[in-house]
Amino acid sequence: MNKYERLKNELEMTGTGKMKAFGTSMLPILKSGTLLTFIKAAEYSIGDIVFCKVKGRYIDAHKVIKKDTNKGCLIANNHGYENGWTKVIYGKVIAGEFENRIIYKKD
Repeated sequence: MNKYERLKNELEMTGTGKMKAFGTSMLPILKSGTLLTFIKAAEYSIGDIVFCKVKGRYIDAHKVIKKDTNKGCLIANNHGYENGWTKVIYGKVIAGEFENRIIYKKD
């Protein structure tokens, strides 16, 4: 089981989970190697950093930038690259920890 399937299962079973995210697509909000804490939510809002699936591919930490009743949520990184629309969101980031410091927090 890969890290995405593990997190997906944790969110489905307990409503919360943690996973490290790597890459530079969310700088300066998140750094590569940030340990993210996710929660499952009833609804997701514009600005939420989410774990989702877009076009059959897992996206572990990109933002909801638009919402549409028919299409779902439009997902993008922090530099304007749009991944696409999805209705499959598993959870949202409520905290990010890097080098033992909280660098991101959202209720």
